[in-house]
Amino acid sequence: MDELLREYLPILLFIGVSLGLGLILMLSALLVAPSNPDPEKVSAYECGFNAFDDARMKFDVRFYLVSILFIIFDLEIAFLFPWAVAFKDVGLVGFWSMMVFLAVLTVGFAYEWKKGALEWE
Repeated sequence: MDELLREYLPILLFIGVSLGLGLILMLSALLVAPSNPDPEKVSAYECGFNAFDDARMKFDVRFYLVSILFIIFDLEIAFLFPWAVAFKDVGLVGFWSMMVFLAVLTVGFAYEWKKGALEWE
């Protein structure tokens, strides 16, 4: 039993150090951060709306389309890189499953293009 606990000691140390470091960083941010934000910082930035407005207001569907477009390309890169690294070992089934995945992403990209998400005013 003592040997088993000794094997888990590095994991417990890692968890303890990471929790301690996280707490230290959060507490130091509370102490150092300015309490009166600049008006420019709380102004409308990415979404085009005031930072402190009604959360239930409607906004343009293009924001959803842009987020879907980001997810499409983010997923594509996240799955293509390991697949390309292990390309020799995946075989024919791995090749065709990636082709199906890329086809689904291409359909999503075509939908985004048709809806005009790539054309911003």
